[in-house]
Amino acid sequence: MRLRTVLAALTAAAGLLLASCEKNAPAAGLGIGGGGGGGGNFAPGSAAEFSNRVGDTVHFVTDSPELTPEGRQVVMGQGVWLRQYANYPVTIEGHADERGTREYNIALGGKRAETVKSFLIQQGIDPRRLRTLSYGKERPVAVCDNISCWSQNRRAVTVLGGGGNVAYNN
Repeated sequence: MRLRTVLAALTAAAGLLLASCEKNAPAAGLGIGGGGGGGGNFAPGSAAEFSNRVGDTVHFVTDSPELTPEGRQVVMGQGVWLRQYANYPVTIEGHADERGTREYNIALGGKRAETVKSFLIQQGIDPRRLRTLSYGKERPVAVCDNISCWSQNRRAVTVLGGGGNVAYNN
């Protein structure tokens, strides 16, 4: 119960921080989220801007589909951007690290994608724009047998405009 109170306070603080960022952000709504930095010249409303300035990836802790405070901040930034650029359909891809069975990791990746989807819906994104899928452990971004790789692979990626061939739709 105490952890929920702390998480609620952190969420509220992140929301206030995001609101202050929005007021101070350039006209295109940049400087939000927890993405890959603000540098570079990206066309406003482009997929490159979304990925590099807002952030398209959130990471999770082991065996959990729950957003971390950092993950919440990224998804809040995604929500701001997606409300501004409402023309994009979105696919949220869930991933897991290599540990565990294929079936377990497909289910966990699906839960992670659904968590991000639900949070975006709470941010005012039309659910008809959103779809989820899970790749489980099938598409790692890092391959090695230690925590540095596993932590990179526990993620959900928000892809603008769809997401290629889908084997595991939710």
